[in-house]
Amino acid sequence: MTTVLVVDDQSLIRQAVTDILSSEAGLAVLGEAVDGIEAVEKARELRPDVVLMDIRMPRLDGIGATSAICADPDLTETRVLILTTFEEDEYLVAALRAGASGFIGKGAEPDEIVRAVRAVHAGDALLSPTATRSLITRYVLPPAPAPRGDQAPVPPALAHLTEREREVLLLVGRGRSNQEIADELVISPHTAKTHVNRIMTKLYAHDRAQLVITAYESGMLSPGEA
Repeated sequence: MTTVLVVDDQSLIRQAVTDILSSEAGLAVLGEAVDGIEAVEKARELRPDVVLMDIRMPRLDGIGATSAICADPDLTETRVLILTTFEEDEYLVAALRAGASGFIGKGAEPDEIVRAVRAVHAGDALLSPTATRSLITRYVLPPAPAPRGDQAPVPPALAHLTEREREVLLLVGRGRSNQEIADELVISPHTAKTHVNRIMTKLYAHDRAQLVITAYESGMLSPGEA
């Protein structure tokens, strides 16, 4: 069973999302919140698997609430999925940096919302590679320096990763699943998952979404790559 907390300051959206999720087998809505402060309080009280989080809300916005939830040591198993109109890209980057596992549009079809919640609970980063590259290009990356030599130096932020872990991080940044990483590197899916978990630990990343951000911010992956 996947449990969900629905957070939005608009009652119609909360009700619509709650109805969609409650009608699905294996999903249960534990509660609703109308702003970021209530979201944090209810997350700590209810311990949901997934928080479906709006961005713009009174008192405390979704970014602040996401940061508080993801930084709480008692909520390490809780994932945040951002509900967005896709009109405020800079807020999405801030939410991902705060620890959100991905984002989905408020205009998404009901089955897309259900799949998104299940994917995030399963530990996947819900990030379209195209959308992510757009966000990174516009709001994260500095101008890329001209390449020198045949092999780029290891970014300082990634120096404590092994060569294999950097290979895995690169593939995570390209949106590959554990199975796809395993196939490309000729390793087992379990080994791929182990590498991903170790990278997250070393980089203090909450989940795969933050690894994607790191892959771009470190310069190991550029927006033109897929």
